[in-house]
Amino acid sequence: MTLTQNPHNRRPNSLIHSKSPYLLQHAYNPVDWYQWGEEAFEKAKKEDKPIFLSIGYSTCHWCHVMERESFEDEEVAVLLKEHYIAVKVDREERPDVDHIYMTVCQSMTGQGGWPLTAILTPEKKPFFVGTYYPKHSKHGRPGLMDILTVIQEKWQNDRPSLEKIGTKSAERLQKDVSARSHDELRAEALREGYQWLKHQFDKRYGGFGHAPKFPTPQNLTFLLRYWKYGREKEALDMVEKTLQSMHAGGIYDHLGYGFSRYSTDDKWLVPHFEKMLYDNALLAIAYLECYQATGKEEYAQVARDIFSYVLRDMTDRKGGFYSAEDADSEGVEGKFYVWTPQEIKEALGNEMGELFCQYYGVTEKGNFEGYNILNRVYANQVPFSHPYSEEDWKEKLFEAQQTLWALREKRVHPYKDDKILTSWNGMMIAALAMGARVLQDSQYLSAAEKAFQFIWDNLRNENGRLLARYRDGEAAHLGYLDDYACLIWSLLELYHSSKKSDYLLKAINLQKEQTKLFWDTEDSGFYFYGSDAEELLARPKEIYDGATPSGNSVSALNLLRLARLTGDTAWEEQALDLLNAFSAQISALPAGHSYSLMALFFSFTPNNEIVVVADKDIEEVRESLKSLEQQFLPETVFLYRFAGAEYKGLEDVAPFVRDMKPLNHNLTFYVCRDFACQQPTTNMEEVKEFLELH
Repeated sequence: MTLTQNPHNRRPNSLIHSKSPYLLQHAYNPVDWYQWGEEAFEKAKKEDKPIFLSIGYSTCHWCHVMERESFEDEEVAVLLKEHYIAVKVDREERPDVDHIYMTVCQSMTGQGGWPLTAILTPEKKPFFVGTYYPKHSKHGRPGLMDILTVIQEKWQNDRPSLEKIGTKSAERLQKDVSARSHDELRAEALREGYQWLKHQFDKRYGGFGHAPKFPTPQNLTFLLRYWKYGREKEALDMVEKTLQSMHAGGIYDHLGYGFSRYSTDDKWLVPHFEKMLYDNALLAIAYLECYQATGKEEYAQVARDIFSYVLRDMTDRKGGFYSAEDADSEGVEGKFYVWTPQEIKEALGNEMGELFCQYYGVTEKGNFEGYNILNRVYANQVPFSHPYSEEDWKEKLFEAQQTLWALREKRVHPYKDDKILTSWNGMMIAALAMGARVLQDSQYLSAAEKAFQFIWDNLRNENGRLLARYRDGEAAHLGYLDDYACLIWSLLELYHSSKKSDYLLKAINLQKEQTKLFWDTEDSGFYFYGSDAEELLARPKEIYDGATPSGNSVSALNLLRLARLTGDTAWEEQALDLLNAFSAQISALPAGHSYSLMALFFSFTPNNEIVVVADKDIEEVRESLKSLEQQFLPETVFLYRFAGAEYKGLEDVAPFVRDMKPLNHNLTFYVCRDFACQQPTTNMEEVKEFLELH
């Protein structure tokens, strides 16, 4: 798929002027689309028409289906042009708009998803909401033509009833987003979150609940903390089972690496084939932490493979990371990824081809519409043998994978959404920075630093205000809460891995700016969009973790880490105010707020603060710290006081380090726990003993 297909030689609509890949995909629709903005709203008021709002994103399968069925259709286009003002929104560029109308959709229908379809008054008040609709009614689902016709007639003949629905939906929205609690969030929520996940856990295939199954990495990272702090071995067992099962499944790309969005079945076998940057960032972190917790190389290797995919296929030459890859190629979902036994044997030869097919479950019948998704789901159930030594087999398997990957590269690739989003880049920068120290691989730190520099140089306006999206030389849209929260997260990880003070200083300054722009001074918590942004029907605050952790939950942990790093208790007070503001929601469904529970763990657990002081060569210091940085220490924060310009400025934000000096010019550790400090030591074994590392 290209951005601007024009098979009928049509004149473009106004979306042709957009930089959004999703909007550009619709630029040659016969529908007279407008972008979200005053031009559309003024036109709706002037012509006395309702607004037809369609929200989606470029790699959304059902968005493509609805476009082919309806928005490429002249009959639909005529009906929309005559009676509506049609507005297209890219949810990844305008998550604020999407958030408002998705909340209404979930409230009015009990469900949501994309494409999101809404019909509004010219004042933007929604009176009809839904998701995908075919052109004509079928299988019990109403058709778009029928919906548009009925609503048009009602708009002409009974408009007050529609306006009443719109007003009520707007009022309910205001009520929903303003409902807040100020009770203290208690430690019981941690146990309740664990018990719910334990109850929902699929013991056979891992993961939680039934199909469709989503990776939910934040559930796994929460469980790792519960295993460590709560001493619940079953929590670790759930994490390992899930990570192993996902890696074995078709949700994982066994040739090109990286994970797809979700599995359509409970086995992780058949994915929805789109790949999202944020999923792979969060999953890389989960695999890295499990490697730290267990020491098992298999988890480290999956993280390396994810990074290989991202750095090879999802990285702009200037350093930023692209957003997603589509599920479809040549108009068919999954076509790029699937195989027949014949294709494999022709590429590898009969002997190796047969072994490869056995190893990856490839059969004549297939497991996906007559074709095969490579997988190892049944590896423990189906006997497999080969005539090679284990070492030789690994080498031959890798060669076969590379041969098929090279062959697959010649196929028509899925469309790649090459816009660069600040929030999603923040997550991947954090993952790579973590990978650099856990896996001791400097290329990951280089990639993380380059990506951050790209964001810093290209996604701020003339006043230094963060922006949300970059594409084709243009940065646009005032940054949202998630952009600030995730970039601060990345800065904290960059500081931990690089030891450079500037990253910590930038994190502190960004956190202050985030508070100024987004903080609710009356009820606490952060609003989703800033005080300087476009005013919508409501100004929501979100704590629930969806596909990604919410901006508030990430911010809670950021604030707590900053408090420990700087000794400034005001950060901690703000974090606790934030969590308490959402205590009712978190307590009602703890497992839906796993990242908030991670912050709660951090606040309740006795924390370790370690200041590492040195006046020697930084590479020698890094080598000395290697064994420490591979440990699972989520309750520990590190400060680095080194010689050299890159490490200056720490005393300004953490004054307590000013008098900490290396003992006899040796690498020295100043260790504290729960406000009590020990004698400084140059003995790494004493540090490990203090951290209870065995």
